[in-house]
Amino acid sequence: MKLVIVESPTKARTLSRFLGKGYQIEASMGHVRDLPKKKLSVDVEHDFAPDYAVVPEKEKIVRKLKEAAKKASEIFLSMDPDREGEAIAFHVKHLIGGNGKFRRVVFHEITKPAIEAAFLKPRGIDKNLVEAQQGRRVLDRLVGYTLSPLLWRKVRRGLSAGRVQSVAVRLIVEREREIEAFVPEEYWVIGADVSKLTDPNSVFTVWLWKIDGGKAKVSDVEQAKTVVSDLESSNYTISSVERKEVRKHPYPPFTTSTLQQSASNLFHMTAKQTMRLAQTLYELGHITYHRTDSVHLAPEAVAAARSFIQKTYGDAYLPEKPRFYKVQSKLAQEAHEAIRPTHVEVEPDALDFPDKAGGGLRRLYQLIHRRFVASQMADAVYDQTTVEVITHSKLKTQNLKVYLLRAVGSLRKFDGWKKLFGKNNDEQQFPELVTGEGLNLVKVLSEQKFTEPPSRYTDATLVKALEERGIGRPSTYAPTISTILARQYVTYDERKFVPTPVGIAANDFLVGNFDTIVDYDFTASMEDDLDKIADGKREWVPVIREFWGPFHSKAEAVAKNAKRVKVATEATGEKCPVCHEGDVVIRVGRFGKFLSCSRFPECKYTANYVEKLAGVKCPLDDGDVVIKRTRRGKQFYGCSNYPKCKWASWRKPTPPTVTPSSTVQTS
Repeated sequence: MKLVIVESPTKARTLSRFLGKGYQIEASMGHVRDLPKKKLSVDVEHDFAPDYAVVPEKEKIVRKLKEAAKKASEIFLSMDPDREGEAIAFHVKHLIGGNGKFRRVVFHEITKPAIEAAFLKPRGIDKNLVEAQQGRRVLDRLVGYTLSPLLWRKVRRGLSAGRVQSVAVRLIVEREREIEAFVPEEYWVIGADVSKLTDPNSVFTVWLWKIDGGKAKVSDVEQAKTVVSDLESSNYTISSVERKEVRKHPYPPFTTSTLQQSASNLFHMTAKQTMRLAQTLYELGHITYHRTDSVHLAPEAVAAARSFIQKTYGDAYLPEKPRFYKVQSKLAQEAHEAIRPTHVEVEPDALDFPDKAGGGLRRLYQLIHRRFVASQMADAVYDQTTVEVITHSKLKTQNLKVYLLRAVGSLRKFDGWKKLFGKNNDEQQFPELVTGEGLNLVKVLSEQKFTEPPSRYTDATLVKALEERGIGRPSTYAPTISTILARQYVTYDERKFVPTPVGIAANDFLVGNFDTIVDYDFTASMEDDLDKIADGKREWVPVIREFWGPFHSKAEAVAKNAKRVKVATEATGEKCPVCHEGDVVIRVGRFGKFLSCSRFPECKYTANYVEKLAGVKCPLDDGDVVIKRTRRGKQFYGCSNYPKCKWASWRKPTPPTVTPSSTVQTS
């Protein structure tokens, strides 16, 4: 009997379809050995040797694997093809024993050809990948177990710090302060509806581009009135018409981060949800490995895509040559291919997902399938027309400024890869126009606007920001976001991250005292060092030693000299009902917001906090709408009269408002 060990039961069931008799497949259920939580578990005096122990809840699984190993002629370690998978394989081998029996089997897709090829070419454990994972684990333990006690003493009990999570919180806090400091500036958007003199129905819109040859900038109402008055007193002539063909290329296939970003933007999925669904799709054999920063595609996958395109859409949609994409990310390669379907001919509707996650699995598979197919299709082709219109005074006696207005329109000639994306909403057409032709003014358009502050981070934009800075790796984005939410450093508001007072206080303490640790460039350089360990270019112990000396000294100085940081509270305007001296304030704890006395710890008064949405009523019984959370911490909205009224919504309801656009009156 040959024993095959994987991480999950789902993966085990899928493998069993291809391996057949003679193989026993068991699941380790993830990591079986790790650093115990109750102590540092790293010997800083002896080359940072990690003190591993069997994960308590995995002891029964380890015993089962040992019993199976005794009966096996060969043992194949078939964990995922990245550092975590290599580390799991290493620890399973260490616990089971019997070096001669073990083979490491790596594949990036769970298909019959890939499995057969992998089992024909087994290898040993990759020491470099194991040490890279061990170096990261030790580094993160040293940072977390050094900084977390300081946060307990200097900010609030129960807090934690992490090398990547603290940088993510810093991004969110700094963005919030940009928003708070933002001063909006007024500007005006001005244009004109015009038509051909011979056809009143041929109306199109041109927008103000230049004034007397300079950039058109209208920043107050008086200037806007002057411009509108001048435009209403002008004749219009086409000064140029430029036509050209524009080709739009398809996007590359998905990487981990771009998949998370697209799933967030299109389906409102969190990074954690996306990766959980992708893991299931991979283990079921429907997609290739989903933790990757590569956009490379295997030649056989490209050939299959081209064949599918030709059969499904015809020769016109197939480019002459296959498309190849270059990696834009500075991240290291943890897998050899982009995320793609294992069998391109299997379309989303052909898959049957009977469980509760079926809808999400199908949507995500469709997203991956469509992106992969589109990446090998022909360009979308447009006829693009740029029209410039110049004004001149109706009366020779008037001395008006010369205004140049502009519009760009396009007409799709061939949809190419955009055929996969449904609606054609990217066209704007003009009537037949020639240079020197006069136009009729239908009306002048004007609208007052104000510059907007930068947007808060969403799952998609936070992942993108971390990736652009080289912080974290494909496997770390989702757990990082989950951690900062679980620690109450940030909350969700309309799918956007808002820092809590606790998050702001913790960030300010770390930035003020450990600016290097939470520095963007430093964190990225540490990731590069870990990648060099994986590539065999550096050893993990010297990397940790270079970091630990200065960091440990700094931590000791901060413990002695740093002042305690006060966590901001939100006033309610009420007096404490217990001591009658302090004020009732809103604080943030491990389980969310709660009411407390401002004199804490002298006064121990606490109460539940019910957060209501101002100006919003329940659509069923007109009760107040309150913010609630599920057992897993996900925010939703419900009626304050629950359980009498069971109305609830995942989306934040808003009061009806009417905001008319500002226009300039010249009369």
